[in-house]
Amino acid sequence: MKCHYGEIMEFFYNNSSQKKDEWDSTQLILVQVVGSLFCCFILVSNAMVIAAVITNKRFHYPFYYLLANLAASDFLAGIAYVYLMFNTGPVSRLLTVKGYFIRQGLLDTSLSASLANLLVIALERYISVMNWKVHSNLTKRRVTLLIVLVWAISIFMGAVPSLGWHCICNLEDCSQLAPIFSRSYLIFWSVSNLIVFLVMVCIYMRIYMYVKKKTSVLNPHTSGSINRKRTPIKLIKTVMTVLGAFVICWTPGLVVLLLDGLHCEKCQVMLFKRWLLLLAVLNSVMNPCIYSYKDEEMWTTFKNLLRCIGNGTRRQRSSRANARPLSSAQDTGNSQPPSDETKSDEQGILKT
Repeated sequence: MKCHYGEIMEFFYNNSSQKKDEWDSTQLILVQVVGSLFCCFILVSNAMVIAAVITNKRFHYPFYYLLANLAASDFLAGIAYVYLMFNTGPVSRLLTVKGYFIRQGLLDTSLSASLANLLVIALERYISVMNWKVHSNLTKRRVTLLIVLVWAISIFMGAVPSLGWHCICNLEDCSQLAPIFSRSYLIFWSVSNLIVFLVMVCIYMRIYMYVKKKTSVLNPHTSGSINRKRTPIKLIKTVMTVLGAFVICWTPGLVVLLLDGLHCEKCQVMLFKRWLLLLAVLNSVMNPCIYSYKDEEMWTTFKNLLRCIGNGTRRQRSSRANARPLSSAQDTGNSQPPSDETKSDEQGILKT
């Protein structure tokens, strides 16, 4: 069995019968410019979510720590998309095997981190709602361990193909969408993610049924307590919106990967490649918008952060202006006489 580690990606693209991407220079520049704008928004907005959770003490609870970790996975996705955009089209055929593993590994790690975070958040919401509390009783130590576990699993999942589950030594098992990934790996990847999707949907259906039953049992005399308990329901709505966007944006791609893994020759999976990537990018764009739209406190914190950045910039400019040395003309002819307040201050100092 011969291995082909020394070949560039064009060898594997040709092996998988992928046609050469017909990208002209204008189209490639347009994709890179528009994609860069989207990625800048992803990076800045998710960095603001993380900063909001750190700076606002009202967000110092397990749910928001996990939400910040979800934003960190979207931030990584933004980095992965930037790397992908500048290594796509004709450039992708010139990549080395290692370069391709890095490109796909970043994408797979960010997807795994987002999925794992959503699953952990679903479990946290389940615990809190079943106890009819706004926030769960998870300690900071347990939340930290969960975050570390999420990233350990995600990095491992992203590195699995480079650790040996590939087709570099077995070209007949190569897929079309990912020319050095084996079809068996694509089946495992897509099926495992779709199962996690199903588990999360079941969890939230259970939460929804419990909340509906709980509110129907409460009599009209407890309307005040219901109002006080609207916050956990609001947080559930936020997470369900994020989960819904994630499922809508990623399910088509996972289904196409599954079809490619099953070696469906009539499915023409290559036709959907670019559109599915666009859906994935849009998901990372949507999440910060959902946080700010669904959570008024988050939106207020965003505005405060922007004001602080604006005030800090103005102060920096004014301090630079004050630090400039005066010219000789200003020292002699343009000097202003001391004001009355300054004179009175000086007299007060002399009296003391």
